Amino acid sequence: MVRIGDRRSRGYSRETFSPISNVTSSLTLQYDSINTVDELEQFCDEIADCKQIGFDTEFVSEETYRPQLCLIQVAAGDRLAIIDPEYVEDTTSFWNLLTEPGRTVIAHAAREECRFCYRFTGKPISGLFDTQLAAGFVGMEYPASLGNLVQRMVNKTLPKGETRTNWGRRPLSEDQITYALNDVVDLSKMHDKLESMVIDLNRQDWLTEETGVFQQKVIDAETRENWRRVSGSSGLNPRQLETVRQIWLWRENRAKSIDRLPRRVLRDDLIVELAKRGSTDQNKIKNIRGMERRGFNDHYADIANAIQIALETSDADLPRRPRGSRRVVSPMLSQFLSTAIACISRQQKLAPPIVGNADDVRELMGYELDRQNGDQVPSLLKGWRGDIVGKTFRQLLAGDLAIRVANVKETQPLEFIEP
Repeated sequence: MVRIGDRRSRGYSRETFSPISNVTSSLTLQYDSINTVDELEQFCDEIADCKQIGFDTEFVSEETYRPQLCLIQVAAGDRLAIIDPEYVEDTTSFWNLLTEPGRTVIAHAAREECRFCYRFTGKPISGLFDTQLAAGFVGMEYPASLGNLVQRMVNKTLPKGETRTNWGRRPLSEDQITYALNDVVDLSKMHDKLESMVIDLNRQDWLTEETGVFQQKVIDAETRENWRRVSGSSGLNPRQLETVRQIWLWRENRAKSIDRLPRRVLRDDLIVELAKRGSTDQNKIKNIRGMERRGFNDHYADIANAIQIALETSDADLPRRPRGSRRVVSPMLSQFLSTAIACISRQQKLAPPIVGNADDVRELMGYELDRQNGDQVPSLLKGWRGDIVGKTFRQLLAGDLAIRVANVKETQPLEFIEP
């Protein structure tokens, strides 16, 4: 066993591991084992001048209110490191480093990494280069797993044996450390290849724009009330929606205080049922099937109080149901434009899922065919999407473009022409 995070280990020590390769080799690489705040601060000072920092995290999220950070793997220049938050009581110095401009920070499918950075610093990652996102902008599979992308770009097969490992347990085994470090050793190589492809297609600005949008969505998810995502609430009236909101707020505060997943505190279907009944009578609340569990004994009054707040909210302050489809749009036309996204995307060497989906098409059609005051500009008409998709769709809907079969033997046989 490699006793990473064990206080009996040597602290900021230099260890070795064997990177996985498709070619049998005795090659070993060294990495630093970082287990204290002082060691982390020293390491961050030593890599601060690196122009590229690649990193990944391991976490568990099945039980806690927020994902529990269990490990940080770093590749910076010729340095590899394992940072163990189990014993590094405060990892803020590392996250602060990632928010400083002037370098490229490389990660893959970095949603949770962005989330951790914002949680520790209140800022986005500066200079983020997400290899999954970049691959989509050069026509590769999207979303591609790290293993598939490494196989394609580096010709290496990553180990899979620790995919379901419990990263919260200590000490970590050599297999776990090998698995974790292999997630970062090739990030720089992949960055260089993907960046070159992005530049060849002149899409640096597109990637930068989408990276900003991606990080903002992560921040919004951390800071906004997401009560509208309660499953089954879409058909409720405004008063019931306010009840859902108030109970959701109670659930969030309760989940945070005991560090549990919100849905382990109170299921979505129970929130919706409580909202439909709209009763503050604690006995009636208790009589809802699923609400009689012992864990709710001390909280019937709190739930009743949340419902009471909703009942007392003025009509003017009640939430409204999201505007649904305002007109019946031809399913054939909608399907045609959804197919057109795939056609345009592949012609532009873009992964179709990164451009848009059927919901985005319906949003655009509603905006173009039945626009109302207060409507927001659809995503397919914004930024780079508007340049390659939005303009074409507007021309199609206006009858200024036609479509024809150009070559039945091609993967994408269709092309757009002026009638």
